[in-house]
Amino acid sequence: MTEKQASSSGEFEREPVPQNALLGQGKFWGMYAGEHAAGTEFMIGPLFLAAGASLQDLILGLLLGNILAVLTWRFLVTPIAIAKRMTLYYQLERIAGGSLVKFYNFINGILFCFLAGAMITVSASAVGIPFGINYAVPESLFGLGAPSFTGLVVVVGIVIAIIASAGYSTVARFANIAAPWMIGIFAACGIISMTQMGATDWSTISEGKWWSDAIDFVQSKEGEQKFGFWQIVVFAWLCNGAMHVGMADLSIFRFARSPNAGWAPAIGMFLGHYMAWIAAALLLAAQIKLSQDHTANPGALAWGALGWTGILCVVIAGWTTANPTIYRAGLAFQGIIPKSSRTVMTLVAGVIATIAGAFPNLSAQLLGFVGTYGTVLGPMGAVIFVDFWLMKKFGLEDEYAHKSQQTISIAVLVAWLLPVSVGLYLIFVHGLFAAYAVIPCWIACGVIYLALSKVTQGNLEAKG
Repeated sequence: MTEKQASSSGEFEREPVPQNALLGQGKFWGMYAGEHAAGTEFMIGPLFLAAGASLQDLILGLLLGNILAVLTWRFLVTPIAIAKRMTLYYQLERIAGGSLVKFYNFINGILFCFLAGAMITVSASAVGIPFGINYAVPESLFGLGAPSFTGLVVVVGIVIAIIASAGYSTVARFANIAAPWMIGIFAACGIISMTQMGATDWSTISEGKWWSDAIDFVQSKEGEQKFGFWQIVVFAWLCNGAMHVGMADLSIFRFARSPNAGWAPAIGMFLGHYMAWIAAALLLAAQIKLSQDHTANPGALAWGALGWTGILCVVIAGWTTANPTIYRAGLAFQGIIPKSSRTVMTLVAGVIATIAGAFPNLSAQLLGFVGTYGTVLGPMGAVIFVDFWLMKKFGLEDEYAHKSQQTISIAVLVAWLLPVSVGLYLIFVHGLFAAYAVIPCWIACGVIYLALSKVTQGNLEAKG
């Protein structure tokens, strides 16, 4: 199959995106609004309250963290995406070698599928409310829900996979339609929740007793926890670390006509990861006050505030997060088998995500999971950064695996696995908050890659 044939789907998986296929800024603003004012917000927002975050720390910490995230997308990802106009996976293949990237793509695709699976769970939790089908989190991490709930997960997963398999334009179009309405619903959830708790005047709001009472109730049931200011900042910045510091969104911004498209994540961060997270946390606080129930069931929370409108919002919100995530996973799997169809690989990703969605406890682990997958996938972004900006400045060849026909770059392999192994050890053995490991691993990976490239390229040149 030639590269021209490979691009027949219009996705240009193995060549730069041509000028006539570039997209205007609106496509990106709509997609990021839909993806980040979406299903994860119904899960993550309540988890902040349950983890003991103070209201002041939440408001200020999310503000700073989301500013850092937007700046990272705009100034780290977008310049490389527009200069190269290649997917993350094809760029890495040229830098790290085809065999190594197949291993990376497998891990990348699986982790993205698990994230999409959590969103399928969220949507199914809402679909089940009218039918009396309960979303319940089993004690076991890989425990199944009720058979009826598992059936709903399968139906929702099929729909999401079909939409994602239609390609980026369809994913973006779906998000453009849904995003404005969803953002309004999130705002309504927050306002109604405040009203239900009697927080309708400035003195009551500023006192914040309704928030601290909710935290006290959760901790009386689950034990005392503390989620501090800097944890909130780092989490907000790096919960999407695989997308920005890990450069996964090179695959998205390669279609951008202008670098200003790199500001598009701002709408998702401030209307989604700011307003919507807080609004979703308020839903749980209101539920605790009204019914003494601290279960963070996304469908039930939205139903309690807005009834059928809330249910519809949760369903669509889960879709708009899972769609681009499964699209990314499909590209990763296609990188393993380059001659395969992107559509088929996206459907494969949808199947894996649906299987993951059948385990409700996975969605309840999002605060830790997104930091862990940022730790695993994020450092490879440092390889791309160093290869693009620094290699020639140090007298080294960029895209060296492609030029030397290597299938595995030892420099990339060691630079990636060594810091990630240390990071995972600290997370799982010593209990380090997962998001704290992302940036140290990223910096270490870049430094090691540059140093080892100096050694390995020099040795190969001397042998030649």
